[in-house]
Amino acid sequence: MTLSKIPSIPSINFSKIRLDIRSCRSKLVQWRRQFHIQPELGFQEQATGAFIAKTLTKIGIPHQTGIAKTGIVATITSPYPGPVLAIRSDIDALPIQEESEVPYRSQNSGIMHACGHDGHMASALGTAYYLWHHRHNFKGTVKIIFQPAEENSGGAKLMIDQGILKNPDVDAIIGLHLWNNFPLGTVRVSSGPLMAAVECFRLDIFGKGGHDGMPDQTVDSVVVSAQIVNALQTIVSRSVNPLNSAVVTVGELHAGTGLNVIADKARMSGTVRYFNPNLKGYFGKRIEEIVAGICQTFGATYELDYWWLYPPVINDEKMADLVRSVAIDVTETYEGIISSCQTMGGEDMSFFLQEIPGCYFFLGSANQDKGFTYPHHHPRFDFDETALLIGVEIFVRAAEKFCQ
Repeated sequence: MTLSKIPSIPSINFSKIRLDIRSCRSKLVQWRRQFHIQPELGFQEQATGAFIAKTLTKIGIPHQTGIAKTGIVATITSPYPGPVLAIRSDIDALPIQEESEVPYRSQNSGIMHACGHDGHMASALGTAYYLWHHRHNFKGTVKIIFQPAEENSGGAKLMIDQGILKNPDVDAIIGLHLWNNFPLGTVRVSSGPLMAAVECFRLDIFGKGGHDGMPDQTVDSVVVSAQIVNALQTIVSRSVNPLNSAVVTVGELHAGTGLNVIADKARMSGTVRYFNPNLKGYFGKRIEEIVAGICQTFGATYELDYWWLYPPVINDEKMADLVRSVAIDVTETYEGIISSCQTMGGEDMSFFLQEIPGCYFFLGSANQDKGFTYPHHHPRFDFDETALLIGVEIFVRAAEKFCQ
């Protein structure tokens, strides 16, 4: 959906954001831009982690470093006993060369915060800052998780395996994703499946090369590949229940060395995405059945590498209701809270949600008037930094309401 087609844009009433958070605006922007200037790829976030740890130390917040290589967990404990809530932020960047001409553009060639993780970190730090100085406003404990390697490396699973949900045991978790598909201030939150499971495949087709004028002497790997690409689309259109949304995408296809040469080998790779957890294990089997049948028909052979990356992000109903209830207060008008927000994008927040109840939600960050309209993973991606204040306010209110 384009921004112009969104029916209602909530006004930003800054009186809904408490004064102590509004006064942190310069800190939030400074932190966000520092992260943006020095982006790092998954499990390589050394400078990022060092800056987070230094900031937490300066504030006085106890924290643990070196979890899942570069991850950090800050622990904020109230004077009063109570439940334990986790707030999660991812910290890695993408292998993209930034094209934006802004003072805070990436200084690391070929690496860019093109998905808003710099804003996630700033919002999480701002939440930690506020909660630390207002520990009497809630009961129990809030853990702030700074997770490495969300982009295709699954840092969440490694952090869980290393015990971050223990000592004290976490009762529930929330997280946000700044979202440039929606205008500033819009909050999209729903229970049930929110983001898709992600599975990946890489396929090599082996034929027999030769002269393009003598195709009868060859097994054309390009023709075989074309048949496979077309046939894979029938998995969704003819093999999966149409009420179960799914996507099979071939994102890469490489073959050939010359215009008059029939290629002896071709390689393709792609992803599979779906919401229904019961479909796990189905697609890999079906893809291999199709590939094997087509290769046998044409006399080719193949090697298929298929792997599971992330489960679907499935929000707990009670936690989604909690986030929705505080977001309504922050955005002021109900039209700012939209429940139809599923996307076939994947997220390793899903690993946390498999372990404990939680809610992952989208916070609109686009602003047409300021030119913040480029989509995620675009080399000119940027967002309205006012969203940082809204994110902190929602996090703080959710923590106060959960830990009461």
